[in-house]
Amino acid sequence: MKALILVGGYGTRLRPLTLTKPKSLIEFCNKPIVVHQIEALVDAGVNHIILAVCYQADQLEDELKIYEKKLGIKISISSEIKEPLGTAGAIAQAKKFLLPAPNCNKPFFVLNSDIICNFPFKEMIVFHENHGKEGTLVVTKVDEPSKYGVVVYSAEKGGEVERFTEKPKIFVSNKINAGLYILSPSFLSRIKPIKTSIEKDVFPYMADEGQLFALDLKGYWMDVGQPKDFLTGMCMYMDFIVKKQNKGINDVKNGIIAPVIIDETADIGNDCIIGPNVVIGKNCRIEEGVRLKNTILMPGAKIGQHSWLDHCIIGWNSDIGKWVRIENVSVLGENVEIKDEIYVNGGKILPHKAISTSIREPQIVL
Repeated sequence: MKALILVGGYGTRLRPLTLTKPKSLIEFCNKPIVVHQIEALVDAGVNHIILAVCYQADQLEDELKIYEKKLGIKISISSEIKEPLGTAGAIAQAKKFLLPAPNCNKPFFVLNSDIICNFPFKEMIVFHENHGKEGTLVVTKVDEPSKYGVVVYSAEKGGEVERFTEKPKIFVSNKINAGLYILSPSFLSRIKPIKTSIEKDVFPYMADEGQLFALDLKGYWMDVGQPKDFLTGMCMYMDFIVKKQNKGINDVKNGIIAPVIIDETADIGNDCIIGPNVVIGKNCRIEEGVRLKNTILMPGAKIGQHSWLDHCIIGWNSDIGKWVRIENVSVLGENVEIKDEIYVNGGKILPHKAISTSIREPQIVL
């Protein structure tokens, strides 16, 4: 079985992290985002994964070779050479990879690369086979549907999609497109490799023809394509793991407040309080008296004595001085240096910068 992951372009919403790495390779809970998706697909029986890429395709291909070998699968790159083609155009561009073998009518998965959830791929296969139509999309519940385009479908008709409504002013549905699809090969005849959207230019017509069904996602879901949601997704993921394992990811002892994920190579000093909702990457060094919560440390980050971090992402090999306070969804790019006794409030700091004065209001530091 095959799957297409829509990796896309520059990842501007997740800058400054994406100035160093393609978005899909950024570590989410100490594992590249795309690897979470690939492992879930392989568990559902997928053996050929195609990445639709418009930016840094070579880096993606090189870094994923280890997973190709480890998981015993094939990974192919479908390049959008001139410009991003949109979701439908990217699928059409990858048609040569997705076409089934002769006398085979197996469907294929399509998913957006920003999505983290308890991927229901096995359930999607069964659901798609049972309704027998051309497409299945997964939907998830939101609290404020007026902010989104919602999916209206009939539970009485087994999930048949009736229509899509953009930012409804009155309640018609609280379910939105979750960015996970399974499609039959006949779908490929609907699209061309030009800039088009599957959500706006294809799915509404499929719904009119009775060819599209919706599967309700049970469990957590988050689009982690921007820093605030990246941190929220981390919390959701760790809460899911805690419930699944029926225990904390780390024991609540020695200053560790679960849930946290700490790489075994990290060095943590005395009298620290770590957690809840903290991820510490490879070769991080945390000196004595540090307080971390709701925070991600990318590999190689160093936190100086008695610093306090909350709701922030610290980039690769960044160096935080002593008695520093960082909060309010601050994001540091790669190799940023924060001098001693500095306050950072909502700062987005580009790679290789040295900060010697406090950032008291949210801003981008170029």
